[in-house]
Amino acid sequence: MPSPAVEERHATWLELFFDLVIVVAVAQLAHLLHDGPGLHEVFLFVVCYYAMWSVWTSFTLYANVSGDLTRVRSMLLAMFGIAVMAAAVPHVLRGEPRWFIAAYVYCRLMGAGSWKRTSRVMTEWPAVQQAAGVIPWIASMGFEPPVRYWLWAAGIGLDVVVSLVRSRHPEQMLADEQREREEAQHNRERRVRLLHRLYRPRPVVAPPPLQAARPDRPHLGERLGLFVIIVLGEAVAQLIDAASEVEHWERGLMAALGAGFGLLVALWWLTLRYGAGGAPTYGTRVFALRLTMPAHYLMTGSIVLIAAGLGVLAEYSAEPVPEANRWVLCSGAALYFLTVSLLGARGGAPIAWIAGWGVPAIVASLLLGVFGGPLHGWALAVILLAVAVWHVLYRPRTEAPAPIPAEVA
Repeated sequence: MPSPAVEERHATWLELFFDLVIVVAVAQLAHLLHDGPGLHEVFLFVVCYYAMWSVWTSFTLYANVSGDLTRVRSMLLAMFGIAVMAAAVPHVLRGEPRWFIAAYVYCRLMGAGSWKRTSRVMTEWPAVQQAAGVIPWIASMGFEPPVRYWLWAAGIGLDVVVSLVRSRHPEQMLADEQREREEAQHNRERRVRLLHRLYRPRPVVAPPPLQAARPDRPHLGERLGLFVIIVLGEAVAQLIDAASEVEHWERGLMAALGAGFGLLVALWWLTLRYGAGGAPTYGTRVFALRLTMPAHYLMTGSIVLIAAGLGVLAEYSAEPVPEANRWVLCSGAALYFLTVSLLGARGGAPIAWIAGWGVPAIVASLLLGVFGGPLHGWALAVILLAVAVWHVLYRPRTEAPAPIPAEVA
């Protein structure tokens, strides 16, 4: 008798509501890069986007592992924290980041506490439940730039390095966490025995043993893909807002809008066809989270850069785009195709795809940034659209069968 089919899990209404705050966050970050951004604005974009993305990933993975046991209050408080961070982005630009830092630290500590209650350890990406990376952020409140910025970078580096190193030894990490938990339990019991002479305290209940968290891969893939769709939607909004501010519409503007929209549709199509990675691995490999999560940050961040670049194309549709804005758009495209190519190479994409589609797209985007100064805005958009369509037109000779997934480190 065949076993009953297991119902596939999808994003809940709570998770979809939680994602809405990302729309506002992306819009605020895109505005950082509109008015002739320099290295200062680009750095603030990188760190602020990482801070909000890391909070989102912490609670997304928490909900993925907890399932029906996810605490609604924790998710809503995290949502409010990201909203505060998004609203504080202009203050960060003005050199007043204390509310941004406070909201970020609060969300990360709350995320660590939520994970602790699950009795599970996310051995594949420890940053989501360990708060060591927020210590430099707390310390930065007592310093001015550039020391403050160095501390922010150190916090991000600590998150990434700890996750990459510890995730390679999950058994050792689980044993360390279990030992720390047992020591804390022993200290708690000793305090209870000392206080027992004064009053009758509640008995200390031993928590269940720790287990390695096992993410629901299909559900997580859907959540990461939805994030990509949300960022693409904000890019569409940037195009619309820019066009609405132009008083006289001409053919150059319509060409820029059409090409910009087509570029976003092409990126959406790649996500629809290949998943959140955007590369033709056919689902035959399962990436470890120590590869999936950094790639997701880079890919979605690159789309935000593209969104910021498209946001000024309407204004410069019939004239050369300022160099800084041109580089925001072209570097975003280059970073997107670089991330896709690396994922494809790691995930078993054909060499022909890497050499004929991945690398040429990266080179074309960079060359456009270097030599695209004389081009009008509509021409930049059309060329980038052609590069993305080249990816869309890729057709494998034979579709690889889907064997049992093998994890890629």
